[in-house]
Amino acid sequence: MRFVPLAVAGLTVLALTACTAGKEAPPSLGAQPKPSGSASQALPAATIELWHGFQTDAEVKAFEEAIAGFNKKFPQITVKTTKAVQDDQITQAIRSGKAPDVAASFTTDNVALWCKTGAFQDLTAVVKQDGIDLSVLPAASRSYTEFEGKRCMMPLLADAYGMFYNKALMKGNEPPKTLSELTRLTKELTVRDPDGTIKVAGFISSFQYYENSPSHLAPMVGAKWYNDDGTSAIGSDPAWKQLLTWQKELVDWYGYANLEKFRRSLGDEWGSAHPFFKGKVAMIVDGEWRNAMIANDSKAKSLDYGTAPLPVADDKPDLYGSGFTAGTVIGVPKGAKNPQHAWELIKHLTTDTDSLVTLSNALRNVPTTKAAMESPRLAADANFKTFLDIFAHPKTSTLPASVNSVFNQDSLSTFLVTWEKGAVKDLDAGLKGVDKRINDKLKLSGG
Repeated sequence: MRFVPLAVAGLTVLALTACTAGKEAPPSLGAQPKPSGSASQALPAATIELWHGFQTDAEVKAFEEAIAGFNKKFPQITVKTTKAVQDDQITQAIRSGKAPDVAASFTTDNVALWCKTGAFQDLTAVVKQDGIDLSVLPAASRSYTEFEGKRCMMPLLADAYGMFYNKALMKGNEPPKTLSELTRLTKELTVRDPDGTIKVAGFISSFQYYENSPSHLAPMVGAKWYNDDGTSAIGSDPAWKQLLTWQKELVDWYGYANLEKFRRSLGDEWGSAHPFFKGKVAMIVDGEWRNAMIANDSKAKSLDYGTAPLPVADDKPDLYGSGFTAGTVIGVPKGAKNPQHAWELIKHLTTDTDSLVTLSNALRNVPTTKAAMESPRLAADANFKTFLDIFAHPKTSTLPASVNSVFNQDSLSTFLVTWEKGAVKDLDAGLKGVDKRINDKLKLSGG
């Protein structure tokens, strides 16, 4: 039998800010032995801890089924899971020296900080030494799991964003492919009471509406978040001004006060009273998981709807078919007691086709590898396939990693609320002000 050496250089973990002093350095994450026979004989028995954010019974069951596939390969490894864990709990556990062996996050917002500080161990060497071909992943999912040359995460499942449309409310119209078509359809499909009150909205253009975050809408115009040096590009990239000008014109057509009154009257995004379920909105921006929510809602499952890519700027037709993506990420925290066992579990969950298909079929998120997306076992009707195609599109983008990702998004979102209210008189100056806030924070962070 031939074995790969356990130790791999270059996996030293950096100290976290505010780490507890006097802690022993955690064991390095070594490459896994790769015998020609059964891999299950390569590692000693151990119990490893896995923290994840899944909460519902169906989600937890699906995750346990994926882990069961791992247990067949490694019967000597027991995986103890903890559900409903948030990022702040993970970070605090790492800082206090009580990290689990494996942790998964629903958001990519903290990946840059975790990679930069060494909160999660760099997997670059073991990925390479174990012969994992990352080219089977779209470029966007590769980018949101690494920062500054460190791959401290692997992508598990992904979200892709597109358009959902109510076929009855569309009145025979095809989903729009350009922003001008979206504007026209919005006006044609909107229904108002005699006093001007909105009864049915063709499309809600407010940035305050559910999934209409700037990160989700930016791909419609190809807007750029950062310059090559990490500073903000929001004030200098004309695509942002293009997006905001289009968006504000539609808000003004509704009337900001009217639109706000309508928006505030709508039901919970995560419940049966969702306005799309109720026929209150003809077209919405949403993620692939909305398909499962519709199918699982007793009142909404009969809804006749379709899905499509988001419309794009009229002068950028090559963007059509793309969209925004992010997803669940998983890695080995600093201080993991069984890092090699942890890596085998991560490798199984993120590269094993059956595991990814099992998770996707149960959770209705996009599997990340090409093999999983093309698997005959994958449940992919036309409405779900839209999001597989968006995820695989070469121009699909994600929010670039930044150590201040949450702050930067909040800074832009706060400005956008002021903008759509009509309180911004000079858009160029306002966007440059966003740049300044982001860049000042970057300087304080040592960027």
